[in-house]
Amino acid sequence: MPVYEFACETHGLFEALRPMAAFREPCACPECGAAAPRVLVTAPRLATPDRGRIKAHAVNERSADSPLKLSEHGAGCSCCSGGSKKARPTMLRPDGARSFPSARPWMISH
Repeated sequence: MPVYEFACETHGLFEALRPMAAFREPCACPECGAAAPRVLVTAPRLATPDRGRIKAHAVNERSADSPLKLSEHGAGCSCCSGGSKKARPTMLRPDGARSFPSARPWMISH
C-alpha cells in the first residue's frame, strides 16, 4: 500500500498507509479523528537504479535470448577457433594413474 499525505486543519500534516482504491477519500486524523483531505506536499518517492545497473541489466537481457556464437561447433573447437589448443603435460605414476601437474591440485583425475 502506498503512503499518502493528509492535512488536518487543527494538527497539520500526517502520513497514512491507504489502499490505492481509496486515494481520493479523506483520512481520519490520528490526533482528533477529523476527516483530513489528501494533499501533495512532497514529490513521490521513486526507487530508480543507477545508470550502470540499468546498462548491465540491458546487456543481460539482450544476451539471454541471443548469446554470442563464435563458431558452429561450440566453444573450444580447434577447426574454427583459428589456433590449436595447447596440450597439458601428463604424468604417469608407477601404478598407472595419470596426473596433470599444471591442473588444480585438488582435482582428481579419471
